[in-house]
Amino acid sequence: MQPRPIMDLDGTNIEGVFFDIDDTFSSEGKITAEAYTALWKLKNAGITMVPITGRPAGWCDHIARMWPVTAIIGENGAFYFMMKGGRMTKHYTADPSRRSEYKERLQSVREEIMRDVPGTDVASDQDYREFELAIDYCEDVTPLPHAAIDSIEGIFQKHGATCKTSSVHVNGWFGDYDKLTTAKIFIEKELGLNPDADNDKFTFAGDSPNDEPMFTFFNNSVGVANVMDFADRIQNMPKYVTKSKSGAGFSELASLILHSK
Repeated sequence: MQPRPIMDLDGTNIEGVFFDIDDTFSSEGKITAEAYTALWKLKNAGITMVPITGRPAGWCDHIARMWPVTAIIGENGAFYFMMKGGRMTKHYTADPSRRSEYKERLQSVREEIMRDVPGTDVASDQDYREFELAIDYCEDVTPLPHAAIDSIEGIFQKHGATCKTSSVHVNGWFGDYDKLTTAKIFIEKELGLNPDADNDKFTFAGDSPNDEPMFTFFNNSVGVANVMDFADRIQNMPKYVTKSKSGAGFSELASLILHSK
């Protein structure tokens, strides 16, 4: 089913915004003044703000400390980090005791991808990851065709890893979790709400295939306009779509929520 225009979304009851970072909040690799201002406006209006990203733990530590957010869910749901009483707290969905085991298994996946998929590379932020292997297919390498992305996904899957494709990387990991799993844990543990019963109090904004679980679950899910670039790779599209791409689309969503209050 095709997404409805963002103007059809009723933002009256929305109390929390989950959102992807790359190409949803950012635009061509940068966070614009427009998008960052929109984030501050939502935070100052009392909206719970939680980015959900495939980016690494090292980035997430900085974002939880420095951005106007309530928490951040990172590495596609491996954990969430948040500040409480001025101190960093970390909740892991992935099993920290198996971190070394997972890294060893992912090393075999890495070697096979590097050997069998020419033109790709390990993501430049890999050293800051705790649980994932991120393969760059367009961020710092010449963009690869869909066939190459399919090959990368196939190698992850052959090794029994879960993998999700973002707008810049193919991310793979071992463990039974994803963005939605950890978002639900956060809603229950930190907000004291029921993810199902209180579904309409939240929205999620994203742009790529790794956001599909969130698009499917949240009644108010939103895709920024560039989500349509992945229409052939996303079975369950967001419920609504913005007119503008990336950070400008995020700002559209923010304006709608703020004007509905």
